[in-house]
Amino acid sequence: AGEAAQTEVVSEENKSLIWTLLKQVRPGMDLSKVVLPTFILEPRSFLDKLSDYYYHADFLSEAALEENAYNRMKKVVKWYLSGFYKKPKGLKKPYNPILGETFRCMWIHPRTNSKTFYIAEQVSHHPPISAFYVSNRKDGFCLSGSILAKSKFYGNSLSAILDGEGRLTFLNRGEDYVMTMPYAHCKGILYGTMTLELGGTVNITCEKTGYSATIEFKLKPFLGNNDSVNQISGKIKLGKEVLAHLEGHWDSEVTITEKKTDVSETFWNPTSDIKQRRLPRYTVKFEEQDDFESEKLWQQVTRAINNKDQTEATQEKYILEEAQRKSAKERKLKGEEWTCKLFDQDSVTGEWHYKYADTRPWDPLNDMIQYEKDGTIQTKVRHRTPMVSVPKIKRKPSSQKKGECGFSSPEPDNQDSSGSEAQLLKHNTRVRKKGADLGELQSAIESIKETQEDIKRDIMALRNRVTSNSSSVDYHFLQFKHYVLILLVILLQLIINFLFK
Repeated sequence: AGEAAQTEVVSEENKSLIWTLLKQVRPGMDLSKVVLPTFILEPRSFLDKLSDYYYHADFLSEAALEENAYNRMKKVVKWYLSGFYKKPKGLKKPYNPILGETFRCMWIHPRTNSKTFYIAEQVSHHPPISAFYVSNRKDGFCLSGSILAKSKFYGNSLSAILDGEGRLTFLNRGEDYVMTMPYAHCKGILYGTMTLELGGTVNITCEKTGYSATIEFKLKPFLGNNDSVNQISGKIKLGKEVLAHLEGHWDSEVTITEKKTDVSETFWNPTSDIKQRRLPRYTVKFEEQDDFESEKLWQQVTRAINNKDQTEATQEKYILEEAQRKSAKERKLKGEEWTCKLFDQDSVTGEWHYKYADTRPWDPLNDMIQYEKDGTIQTKVRHRTPMVSVPKIKRKPSSQKKGECGFSSPEPDNQDSSGSEAQLLKHNTRVRKKGADLGELQSAIESIKETQEDIKRDIMALRNRVTSNSSSVDYHFLQFKHYVLILLVILLQLIINFLFK
């Protein structure tokens, strides 16, 4: 923790690379089209980097069960802060994802025996937009969003701005928590020591409950000491009323002070014990990855960086970027639009949605296990039920278009479901699955027929009982009528006889 972990002393060789870079730029310029030197690259993709927020996804599992709305917001804020302390040493920037690049992974929750799945895709190159979707239906939450990465150069410093928002949803409550992200600020590019910090004010809001949180990430002041590095301050509010204050450092301890009691306590602190309890993350086996999955796509660049061969890393990076430019030119000549694999863009709002999102609350009687196959997060169920799509909430526009991909956390009895089987095996699997589905459907129909016959028999028995009871009453009633009628006839006969005597 602290400034030492985010500081890098640049060698003379790399300083010359920086000067070469600076000749291409001017203050205020967007650096998204500028080729950065590989010595500042973290050997993994930005899509992978975004997954760091879910090593403590069990905090969200706890929040989903929390009945008190205020405590629920506090647990969401705690989870949000847990996504920052895991960082590389020095000043490092992940790879800019290639258009169509995907990344998939999952975390296992030992306490709830559930899984949190993460799916990300680079859906646009200019501007660079990364879309992501996270789901754990069993524990009752999902999260989606898209990030537009922008860079600004200011002379001796530059800022990496992450424009966009994430939307956390608790499935059983229909609550959305909308959140933004801080920006990364690098200073000391021309003179001094290069240091990376986080800055800006972020908001977490839940419109349904009225609770919100504001957190300010503070840059180190010019005359600040080591204690003023990585500072944050924040508030948790209900409407306009402030309920609690947050103070501390985003990479170490944060305290909370409740306004009503004025009592302060530790809110979040990534101690060694906490770090050891991080959820285990699982990625796709390298040999089972698609060619456009992050690890396989960037493998040559990563190998060169790990071998400290900056020349080869730069060359391999150039090969990838040149292939991307060539593909873009070919599509333009043919008049073709890029089609995304896993995400669709709303033509009205411009926001990106995961094609296979399932936001139904978990049904313990019907839902058995959630798993991921070829980029599609699915749920194995006992009985098929119709999918009810949740209306998408309208938000501000972004840019670009549509598509399909591969990892898997299979069902326990399915050893290889990562999409690497031969076409014939896939076809046979589909045929068997359809046969099994038809068998289930047939047995369900037979069961319904048997139930209908039982109901018919019950109705007939009931009718017979009612009919026998009513006929008995009618029989006695008709007998009484007959007696009356006979008496009337006899009386009438006597009157006639009397009149005609």
